[in-house]
Amino acid sequence: MTIDRRDDVDADAKLNALFEEWQPDVIVVGVPYNMDGSESAITALAITFGDQLANRFARPVERVDERLTSAEAAGILRSQRQSGQRRKKVRKGDIDSLAAQLIADSWLRQD
Repeated sequence: MTIDRRDDVDADAKLNALFEEWQPDVIVVGVPYNMDGSESAITALAITFGDQLANRFARPVERVDERLTSAEAAGILRSQRQSGQRRKKVRKGDIDSLAAQLIADSWLRQD
């Protein structure tokens, strides 16, 4: 499930419901770095968002480098579509959902 932040009231309610349902021990936040590893304005926003979640839900936050996860997700979805596994158009929400899965997988595979 992706949460659209354009509707803050609805997004907050959805986020609260997810935390209530899943009761996570840790929050994993994908942090977008530039290709050279440097930080950008979006990097700072992601870090701030993670800090806000940590304060709000009293959980530790783990940051994961998310460089190229959206591109990887889009490639996977396009490949599935071309091989007939998916017939519908690849949507941004689908890409975001798969990218989040890739970020979580990356975190789970860390030493």
